[in-house]
Amino acid sequence: MSVQVRVPTILRTYTSGASTVQADGATVAEVIDALDAAYPGIKARIVDEQGALRKFMNVYVDNDDVRYVDGLATPVQERQQLSVIPAVAGG
Repeated sequence: MSVQVRVPTILRTYTSGASTVQADGATVAEVIDALDAAYPGIKARIVDEQGALRKFMNVYVDNDDVRYVDGLATPVQERQQLSVIPAVAGG
């Protein structure tokens, strides 16, 4: 199933500047894998070497933070929106 993925500015170099792209998958992990197949290298910026979300990278399915649902196993439905949002820090 196709999901719309919102790509943050910092990762748009992987998507040739596109702010939204389409990817297939039944879970967040599958969508990220499909993203990486289409845009090589993007997965490594979202997921760490152990396969977990990077500490300062947030992923939402619609308005739900996947860390508080089922993590990368969070299911996605046709036409839902997956948003990748880097954490912002400052003082």
